[in-house]
Amino acid sequence: MAKQNQPTQAELEILCVIWERETATVREIFEVINRRKPTIYTTVLKLLQIMDEKGLVERDRTNRAHVYRAKIKQSDTGKQMLRDVVQKVFGGSALKLVQQVLETETTSAEDLREIRKMIREAEKKGESK
Repeated sequence: MAKQNQPTQAELEILCVIWERETATVREIFEVINRRKPTIYTTVLKLLQIMDEKGLVERDRTNRAHVYRAKIKQSDTGKQMLRDVVQKVFGGSALKLVQQVLETETTSAEDLREIRKMIREAEKKGESK
């Protein structure tokens, strides 16, 4: 995903609604976001138009109500945004990122088991290279 096509915070909120539903009309997106924080319908519409131009979403124009779907995957977006955070905030250090998460967030025993499992799998991948 090109840097200029990365979603802004407002665009990310819209994408989260679309990713959850797979497709959504402007009205549906507006209703979800407006429940979280007061929003104006035309603001959501304008953001969707900008997102369409940026290639983040595409619009099905066959019906009167425009239905949008994401053109970018949630996982790809998350990976790119995380790469940026690791570079910008933690100087490229995954260790510093994990330390920060473990120090700031409450981590369940189950999550810690899964993290250990992921570390073992990453170590195995590193050994096989």
